[in-house]
Amino acid sequence: MRLSQMLFVTLRDDPADAEIPSHKLLLRAGYIRRIGSGIYAYLPLMWRVLQKVSQIVREEMNATGAQECLLPQLQPADLWKESGRWDTYTKAEGIMFSLIDRREQQLGLGPTHEEVITAIARDMIGSYRQLPLHLYQIQTKFRDEIRPRFGLMRGREFIMKDGYSFHADEASLKETYQDMYKAYSNMLRRSGLAFRAVEADSGAIGGSGSTEFMVLAEAGEDEVLYTEDGKYAANVEKAVSLPIDAETSRFTTYEKRDTPGTETIEKVCQLLNCSPTQLVKNVLYQTVYDNGITVLVLVSIRGDQEVNEVKLQNELTKLAAEYGAKTIISLNVPNVEAQQAWTAKSLPLGYIAPDIADEYINANNQIHPKFLRLVDQTAVDLKNFVTGANEAGYHVVGVNWGEQFKLPNAVVDIRKARPGDRAIHNPEQTLFSARGIEAGHIFQLGTKYSQAMGATYTNEQGEEKPLFMGCFGVGVSRLAQAAVEQSYDKDGIIWPVAIAPYHAIVTIPNIKDAQQIEIAQKLYTELNQAGIETLLDDRDERAGVKFKDADLIGIPYRIVTGRAIANGKVEVVERATRNSQEIVIEEVTTTLKQWITAAIQVKN
Repeated sequence: MRLSQMLFVTLRDDPADAEIPSHKLLLRAGYIRRIGSGIYAYLPLMWRVLQKVSQIVREEMNATGAQECLLPQLQPADLWKESGRWDTYTKAEGIMFSLIDRREQQLGLGPTHEEVITAIARDMIGSYRQLPLHLYQIQTKFRDEIRPRFGLMRGREFIMKDGYSFHADEASLKETYQDMYKAYSNMLRRSGLAFRAVEADSGAIGGSGSTEFMVLAEAGEDEVLYTEDGKYAANVEKAVSLPIDAETSRFTTYEKRDTPGTETIEKVCQLLNCSPTQLVKNVLYQTVYDNGITVLVLVSIRGDQEVNEVKLQNELTKLAAEYGAKTIISLNVPNVEAQQAWTAKSLPLGYIAPDIADEYINANNQIHPKFLRLVDQTAVDLKNFVTGANEAGYHVVGVNWGEQFKLPNAVVDIRKARPGDRAIHNPEQTLFSARGIEAGHIFQLGTKYSQAMGATYTNEQGEEKPLFMGCFGVGVSRLAQAAVEQSYDKDGIIWPVAIAPYHAIVTIPNIKDAQQIEIAQKLYTELNQAGIETLLDDRDERAGVKFKDADLIGIPYRIVTGRAIANGKVEVVERATRNSQEIVIEEVTTTLKQWITAAIQVKN
């Protein structure tokens, strides 16, 4: 492609609405254009990158025996109501675009396709002889993000590969799960990316086990905790660890202490001269289930620890059936305004004890009459600890479970693991932190959707059994931007060779020099004929402008038909290293072919 004929406009300054380097660079280099909030046009250079990423994904999926298909973006609400996720996606998380058509039917734009594919399996799979089966698609998805940001990282419209597998049993599912683990690792490796596979929370997708594939980058929205021995890595939402040991309490007898103005852990510890590891804080949450019932949750946790709200929500979701519900609509620490809806009398905020009375709740049809009391494992073994006294301005010290306060029946792990904690698999290993961009996620769904939607098969004994399912997703457009976030410099993008829009760019410094033009056009033709995807910068621009644009758009190799042609050579510059060398014109195609082949093969 000749640059003079391409839709190619670069910007010298960073766009005002771009926050992270990759977003700024893709806009400046003319790869994408913002159309609306979280909505982008993929321009010719970007589309070539996305096609290359898609092809790598397609090749790895096909190699496992998965079959490509294309599923509808427009999905009937009835399918989502069958699975029980309609309210979760339209109310709780609120990420699904929903609409009503002229027939007064509810529809949604698909953020994911578990319901659609399960309905297909329900209709078309009848016998164990058809299993296992794995279908995948590369498709546009939609999410009504509250705050679209970071360009293609968190947009409202994006390209994704999602696949779904069906099995007769869990053992078969796990085999495919391992195949996908390998295939996803291959996809990222072949795309030239540094990544880490980590344990993850399954979120609204659900299922038993899941793994995220994180592209390592400072601008990553996710925090990954890992050990240096390589035996543990997890998203902070999922991570588990051993906290530092609690200090021995200096209190030996139970007393009520006057502690005015100590609503925070730091203040009470300073006044009482104690460690936060000797304190039990009691955090109040308000959760609303999909049937409208509000449940007040009191979490008792060691004073130096934080509540992991993802883990907490998972625990509360398990209890939904006890309140006649299926899922959670919202979970938060209630502010003063929210408390007014259910408090019978003013709460002693900052001084709440584990046994705060249910009489503080003004129960009605929507408010459950009792506090749900949970205790984190970090607080269970504390002796002679400090906690609130249920009276403003007072704490109690020398407290023990089973003496002053009953230990809640529900002992859970809902603390947030953090860097410096000891690893569970080896307490001599400590956790370190890194930032990551989630590019892929694989799930073992089990029978969650098949049971809810009646997707069954007949086994060898003639028995009807629910299908076991797996779910496997890769963010194609997100992966492309993640590659930029991982590899750039002050002058622009540095694309990995395997997914660069073009392998090389031939730059003519002086468009008025007939010899430069002749050699450039000759090389341009030869390189493309040899399978080396090449741009020709034949624009009537200054050489400096062309060199800056070449650096900005990040093509791996730049060939300059400058002064060296007098000696029968051209200058070849490698974008990643800025190494420059003069190569005999007749050897350029062979040399580049070798370099490109080596660069791609080293990732395979």
